[in-house]
Amino acid sequence: MSLFDRDRSAERLPVSLITGFLGSGKTTLLNRLLKHADMAGSLVIVNEFGEIGLDHLLFERVDGETVLMSSGCVCCTVRSDLEETLRDIARKSAKGQMPPFDRLLVETTGLADPAPIVQLLLNNPMTAHDYRLDAVITTVDAVNGSKQLDEHQEAVKQAALADRLLLTKADLADAGALTVLKLRLGMINPSAELIPAAHGDVAPGRLFGAALFDPARKSSDARRWLRAETIEGAPHAHDPNVHGDGIRSFCITHDEPLDWQAVHDWLAALRREKGGDLLRVKGILNLEGEAAPVAIHGVHHVFHPPVQLDGWTDGDRRSRIVFIVRDIDRALVEESWRSFVLAREAA
Repeated sequence: MSLFDRDRSAERLPVSLITGFLGSGKTTLLNRLLKHADMAGSLVIVNEFGEIGLDHLLFERVDGETVLMSSGCVCCTVRSDLEETLRDIARKSAKGQMPPFDRLLVETTGLADPAPIVQLLLNNPMTAHDYRLDAVITTVDAVNGSKQLDEHQEAVKQAALADRLLLTKADLADAGALTVLKLRLGMINPSAELIPAAHGDVAPGRLFGAALFDPARKSSDARRWLRAETIEGAPHAHDPNVHGDGIRSFCITHDEPLDWQAVHDWLAALRREKGGDLLRVKGILNLEGEAAPVAIHGVHHVFHPPVQLDGWTDGDRRSRIVFIVRDIDRALVEESWRSFVLAREAA
């Protein structure tokens, strides 16, 4: 019998986080998405209704914090904090006090650090029962993006944690500056798909389904979720001096089955010593005594409880752990890997 719970992602509501620096087009994107027929049945969490252009949409107020739009979407405001809002939504939904919905979108403020929200969705027992993290979508202003990355660490972190990077206002940007920005984003986060989005016009299908479980495929797709090959093939992926953001990505792979206790102790030591700079860690592990792969996922000090997937989807059964880190040398992580995991296996 496995030590790990099976993945219950299919039973929980997918949550997508829309983040990005001030003026980068988050609200424009959200307004366009809410008009799209494929987005009917979405629930949107915003700070204020006024930030969403509701004037062109017929809506009725369901209660003090919720409105129902003619598109079929539900929109609500954050009351005191996001956790309370999510729990309130889950209670109302279970009692039939809200229209049914099948997707949740959360728009952050432009100065927000997305990590606490990701952590909330990964490992808070009060929310994990009802919700799962689907995608972190970050809008980047093609005109001002480089300057914002230079001057604001929040902008760098928003880009580093993204599953999808949406490049807005590209039609207004200088071609040379745009090329430099694309290269920089690719070095900050080579695993994120870079998508042009003029005036917020992007097909919903390109934004979502970045989680390990994809309802459209009815399966777990580790290769797509990790995008480890993209990281390893990125230019300068191992060079700590390429840019001044201090952000780098790399992937550790291992061919043989691993001892879970050794991996657990290694991750615990990394979180204890370097948790503040572990921006995102995602992995698929082939463990001794387990017939199916085990997924790990964490941000900073907070990791989702490891879950066992239904099975291997292809012949590649290597363990792969993808890191997006700030000011952490890859050599340090690899040395700790050898000390904790490989040395214990050899012994």
